[in-house]
Amino acid sequence: MAYQVSVQLSPILSAFVNDHFKTRGDMSGLESLVKKLRRECADLDKNIGDLQNKLSVVVRGWISLSDDIRSLSHEINDKRKTFDCSLPGGEHGDAYSSKTEGILRSELPILAKEVGRIEIVRFYAVTTLQLEALVGDLEDVAFAYLKQRSRNDLSMCLSNVSNPTDMKWKHEKLMLAVKIMSNIEEILVNVIERQLHWSGLPKAVDSRVDNTFILVRSQALADHRGLLISLGWPPPLMASNPDNGRRLDISHPLFSMQEDNKETLSLSFISLCALQHLQGHREVRRNSHLGQKVYRNGSLWVFDELVSPIASMVEPHFLKWLEEPKFMFALVYKITRDLIEGIEEVLQPLIDKQRLVGCSAREAWVLAMVRMFSSFLKKQTFSVLAEDYHNGNENPKLMSLWLHLVDLCISFDKQMQTLVSSGNTGFQFQLSKGVSLLAIFCDWPNWLGIWAEFELKDAEEKFKPEVYSEKAWVLDVKRAAQDIQETPQESYLLSTREDFKAPFAAGRATQIAWTMIDRCKTLPDVLHQVQFIRSSAARFMQYFFDLLLWRRQDMEPLTAHLDDDTLIKIVSLINAARYCESVLHEWNDNVRFLEMKVIENESIGDIRSGCCPQTSFFAVETGYLMKLETDWLEEIVSGLLWEFNILIVNYVQNHEQWGSDDSLKRVLDPEGLMLSVDLVEALESLKDHLQILKTALNSKDFLDLWRSVAGGLDHFLFTSIILGGVKFSEWGSYQFKADIRALFRVFQPFCTRPEAFFPFVSSIVKLLSLAGEDASHLLGILSKVQLMKEWLRKHGIYHLHPDQAEKILRSRMW
Repeated sequence: MAYQVSVQLSPILSAFVNDHFKTRGDMSGLESLVKKLRRECADLDKNIGDLQNKLSVVVRGWISLSDDIRSLSHEINDKRKTFDCSLPGGEHGDAYSSKTEGILRSELPILAKEVGRIEIVRFYAVTTLQLEALVGDLEDVAFAYLKQRSRNDLSMCLSNVSNPTDMKWKHEKLMLAVKIMSNIEEILVNVIERQLHWSGLPKAVDSRVDNTFILVRSQALADHRGLLISLGWPPPLMASNPDNGRRLDISHPLFSMQEDNKETLSLSFISLCALQHLQGHREVRRNSHLGQKVYRNGSLWVFDELVSPIASMVEPHFLKWLEEPKFMFALVYKITRDLIEGIEEVLQPLIDKQRLVGCSAREAWVLAMVRMFSSFLKKQTFSVLAEDYHNGNENPKLMSLWLHLVDLCISFDKQMQTLVSSGNTGFQFQLSKGVSLLAIFCDWPNWLGIWAEFELKDAEEKFKPEVYSEKAWVLDVKRAAQDIQETPQESYLLSTREDFKAPFAAGRATQIAWTMIDRCKTLPDVLHQVQFIRSSAARFMQYFFDLLLWRRQDMEPLTAHLDDDTLIKIVSLINAARYCESVLHEWNDNVRFLEMKVIENESIGDIRSGCCPQTSFFAVETGYLMKLETDWLEEIVSGLLWEFNILIVNYVQNHEQWGSDDSLKRVLDPEGLMLSVDLVEALESLKDHLQILKTALNSKDFLDLWRSVAGGLDHFLFTSIILGGVKFSEWGSYQFKADIRALFRVFQPFCTRPEAFFPFVSSIVKLLSLAGEDASHLLGILSKVQLMKEWLRKHGIYHLHPDQAEKILRSRMW
């Protein structure tokens, strides 16, 4: 099979050839044209030599002048010292010395500045001569390197690139050019390090070196492509046995190379690596001079050239599979996987020989294949879909195809990671920007926004049918009660949705949000991960939180007569919010989110502006949930206290019962304690509600709830009865004590000593239980506040002020 090689000429060369060889008849004047060109080249060389001679004369003149001034300065300094020693003493001598010193102080700095300027000019001239000589040598070497190919016609290209002798000569010339360019770089770096503001000189040198470098690089790449073609690269996509249709092993061209070809490939590899290494140093020097950072994609030109013909070979297949993109991904993975072992075996030793630190043949091969495929996806798939989106042609098929492509990209990235990690390279592989297909969204931020929008819409569409079903919010109260009976010891270490007694909707919401967060994990840039999560997962969670609020607003408000069904529905929302808050706190403690929050703070400038940055990634979301939980718990506490207040209104307002000895309106509780009839219904209702809440509400929130209820009841009874001017007889004090003990029994299942959560009421009971002598003694020391406080503390009364204790004691009728 004959191979055709296209030689790309510069526009100037192409125009020159077209002007002189318009027809086949013009070929007869080739010899005269060559003589003319050689004559012109000789004239140009002569002019360059004349210019160099003139520059040398000028530089020598500057150097001679600099030496004369330096010697003159030393001579003046010596004469000044001799003259100062010969001056006589006295007033005239001192005056003359002062005058001379003043002249020297004003003149010497000017002279020194002039000497320094001359030194800089001398250094500039020497540097210019060195650079001119090196650039001239570089152009001569490059001309010889390029002339070697121009002497050969196109039919000999393939044979020449695989000729070891010819390639060895070219390699020597190319490495000589690289060495010269490296010397030029050292001089330019020295100029920059000395902080000499010679912007014109580096620009002039870079301009000439760039032109030469482009020509040399193009020629080296062309030779390398020709070498690959001569070796049979790329191999066919697939081979099959026509008899049984079974797949045969793909022959790897690099495996079947002869020794001469191996040597030629090695020389070509070394040449390209040397050129790329030199170009990297030149970019670092240029960008450091401009105060910019250099971002390298990590690819090697050698591997890009391996992939380039494969791209041309697979593109027609890709265009046929635009509606079925899974075949494109499968083909790229197959080629990458089938050829990676041969690539590593042949090229890894060359990489080691070149001492390319941190470079792996497997990773470089995968990187080149991913970059090739990424380029096609940008041009032919995502750009087309994005254009349809911006033109208003959005439809379910567009969103479905976009998300399907993202799914394939994520799966493909994982496959590429497996390929690189499976090699015996000793490197811990991490996805770099070039290796991940999702890097497309880093290059096109507006596509990232479209992806996040599609993810959010897709999540909401999947979630709505589930969340609008009442089954997603129902709490299994019977099962929760059974669990409490089986595990009577309350646990406050909650982790799972079942531990929080959260409805199915809460678990489903966090699961969908985490799926969206996990999908952007392979995005190479952390800040783009933050932007995606903020636009998708965070907005979805906020949508769920708003749904919780909407469901509460859609319920009946709590009244004095609490409805158990409404109470359980509110508890379901509290459990859902508490579970989501716990999940978000767990995510906040993840190292990944800690890193993202630091980078986000730096990007928005919170730290630099002096503001206090948020330390957790989901701080806004958790704060919103905590407010919802607090509001709903306070609503339940208020409802319980309100109902209790309504049910004991007669009990509180009947002050006469405490001052009389009538015991007709009494009933016996289970332990024989007398209990006020007006208090029975209130305590039974409170007990039933608390039992339902204990069964349905998560343990953490229930702990806060019953303690808040106990504190509210303590304050209510203290202000309503004691500070309401009630007088207690002996029987009345006993009755109050029995009623309070009955109240404590309501909270007995939740703690060992419920009286500890009723500090005011417990103190009242202690004071009313005092004997007459103790009460009289205490009333006798009321004027001595300090003694009164010590006595109260001694008897375990810490929450009452002496004035309040006096009022309680005086309410007792002895």
